[in-house]
Amino acid sequence: MATGVLQRVRGGFTPAKKRALSAGNLSLWVRGFSASNSRNGEDSWFRSLFVRKVDPRKDAHSTLLTKNEESNLYKIQFHNVKPECLDDYNKLCEDVLPSIHADKYYPCELVGTWNTWYGEQDQAVHLWRYRGGYPALTEVMNKLRQNKEFTAYRKERGKMLLSRKNQLLLEFSFWNEPVPREGPNIYELRSYQLRPGTMIEWGNYWARAVRYRQRNREAVGGFFSQIGDLYMVHHLWAYKDLLSREATRNAVWQQEGWHEVVYYTVPLIQHMDSRIMIPTKASPLQ
Repeated sequence: MATGVLQRVRGGFTPAKKRALSAGNLSLWVRGFSASNSRNGEDSWFRSLFVRKVDPRKDAHSTLLTKNEESNLYKIQFHNVKPECLDDYNKLCEDVLPSIHADKYYPCELVGTWNTWYGEQDQAVHLWRYRGGYPALTEVMNKLRQNKEFTAYRKERGKMLLSRKNQLLLEFSFWNEPVPREGPNIYELRSYQLRPGTMIEWGNYWARAVRYRQRNREAVGGFFSQIGDLYMVHHLWAYKDLLSREATRNAVWQQEGWHEVVYYTVPLIQHMDSRIMIPTKASPLQ
């Protein structure tokens, strides 16, 4: 085989170069050829260590991570209020939002409503749940358009806002569904902007990690975005006060396995943010 290869190579050489390629040189050439192939093989093997192999899936990530995409859909709203209007804004919300929550005509529930204490100031955060998913959301929106009281509320509210945005969320299957709580509590909303393509990996680690955070019932809910800012995760926690928060977070580091979760999930994050929030009078989460 080597002789055949050599004959093809020599065919492209001048007569002088053909004579120089003696039988002795043949063995050197073959060894060089073999070494080159070996190095190429090693390089290919080395490069394969850094190539992420894609496991083809037939299910969307949301289907793999949530309990049932058609069961509960959540909407989170962030309203930046004019500082001088915050009290009037809260009063307006207290007059209107609980009535929608209590009316069975609307297939939605007010999970919680807060003002940001630490984080972005003069901000209101509302979390709604729609049982039945997107059809329930559409039904509520269509019915509210016919609600004159709600239309007047939106018009008055608009005068008090600087900006607003929202996101549609699904809940992680391994988190508890948020339920009303008696207070007083403070709430922390920790929001993580993940690197695209890492949501499944995040879910795999946090399916174990959330068990470490249940001893003091601080875990309220875990969600990931479907519409709005994508690859966004929100974890909602409840504490008695800031001192309790510090003690609870320090204690979890004493549990075996927690440091591993942090070590492997931090590289998945592009940006993270924390809000400490105080529930308003209208909030079922107190």
